[in-house]
Amino acid sequence: MSVRLDENVLEMRNISKSFPGVQALDDVSISVKPGTVHALMGENGAGKSTLMKCLFGIYHQELGEIVLDGQQVSLNSPQEALRKGISMIHQELQPIKERDIAENIYLGRYPMSKIPFLIDHKKLYQDTSELLESLDMHFDPHTKLADLSVSQMQSVEIAKAVSMNAKVVIMDEPTSSLTENEVESLFKIINNLKAKGVAIIYISHKMEEILKISDEVTIMRDGKYVGTWKASELTTDLIISKMVGRELTNRFPARHNTPGEVIFEVRDFTSIHEKSFREVSFSVKKGEIFGIGGLVGAQRTELMEAIFGLRHITKGEVIYKGQTLNIKSPKDAIKKGIALLTEDRRGSGIFSVLSVADNVSIASLHQYVDHLVMLNSKKINNLVDENVQKLNIKTPDNKTLIQSLSGGNQQKVIISRWLANNPDVFILDEPTRGIDVGAKYEIYTIITKLAEEGKSIIMISSEMPELLGMSDRIMVMCEGRVSGIVDGKSTTQEEIMALATKYM
Repeated sequence: MSVRLDENVLEMRNISKSFPGVQALDDVSISVKPGTVHALMGENGAGKSTLMKCLFGIYHQELGEIVLDGQQVSLNSPQEALRKGISMIHQELQPIKERDIAENIYLGRYPMSKIPFLIDHKKLYQDTSELLESLDMHFDPHTKLADLSVSQMQSVEIAKAVSMNAKVVIMDEPTSSLTENEVESLFKIINNLKAKGVAIIYISHKMEEILKISDEVTIMRDGKYVGTWKASELTTDLIISKMVGRELTNRFPARHNTPGEVIFEVRDFTSIHEKSFREVSFSVKKGEIFGIGGLVGAQRTELMEAIFGLRHITKGEVIYKGQTLNIKSPKDAIKKGIALLTEDRRGSGIFSVLSVADNVSIASLHQYVDHLVMLNSKKINNLVDENVQKLNIKTPDNKTLIQSLSGGNQQKVIISRWLANNPDVFILDEPTRGIDVGAKYEIYTIITKLAEEGKSIIMISSEMPELLGMSDRIMVMCEGRVSGIVDGKSTTQEEIMALATKYM
């Protein structure tokens, strides 16, 4: 396939889009050449995803035009975008978990048999098998999505996009839940697509990835176009300063917490599933940030969910302030002063169809009931106003649907939900996943302040700098077992990686 790299396959010219109370896009333009990776960067709320949703037909811009292969196009739905050769891998995965891999990949375009209205299942699974093999993805096409990890589901989404033979593939945070090996596999896929003349629009907050994989980088800020540069001309510091409009000298806030006595212990925790966590023991001190590291599949999330009452165990106990707890459900954990910020913000964190106010107050409504039947709206509004101000949540008003907020602000809303219950132990599972560098700093500041107030923080993170920059101690897991607990100030990335691969 002959590709002229001096011609644009896509141009978005002077795009503007607003929502009630928010100017999401203000006269934004971007041009993308075939056979290149064009990174789109900016803080959460900068308008990156909104711009791509206009391109994919989810939103319709109020001003501006989209030109594809030299022709102005009107994209009024994702189906129309797909027909014109535009595919999108969304940041928040929305798989049909009760259907298998083949059905998810070819949803809405199943190969049909010669008999009217019947699917050709043999061809469906054969095509899927060949597709997965070509992408070096070793999955059984008959496997249900519910049986896959988040990273594996992400890989299936990538395969789905590749299967559509698109001219332009939008990848919104495609590596947010992938291991280093899986990221390298993705990069190989991207390079293969580039060689075929496919244009990739790549949204990511991971600076190292952007500099490694991109040809050009466009940066947005507050819904406006800042500029486009060759990736070879940029550095991490330069990208950050252009994204946030200021220099960030420190990636992590100064910590002044002083860990005290042990108040939370987990002893001999063992899952009912043989291949999950086994005989895990650790303790957390008052006012401590206790990091948990490990590779994908180390069973960190599963362990925390079991502690919170979401998973069953065969043995083990949780000791809190000297007393053994009987936690059979999340309700029990919440009553005992334990909070869990889940890894999957969209799937099990926010209530997307409810407002900011509803999401903040929903876990503590029992505190605001008057005369056993009526909710005290004034007290609830005061609670929400206090948390919006305290955590600097950027929202037009408290009645705004949470799904319209940026990822960082959604995360702050969930944190404020737990703050309303005043827990002593916060379990934070990938608290900054999919969040830009500016919003990350704000989340880090909230975490350090909680620790300074004497709260115990358990923080799972797959980002090595985050673990090292935020943790007092770090427990490393490998294949469901604790391989070591190290001091956060004196350990190294090499030591943590060695522990993370100890049993491999």
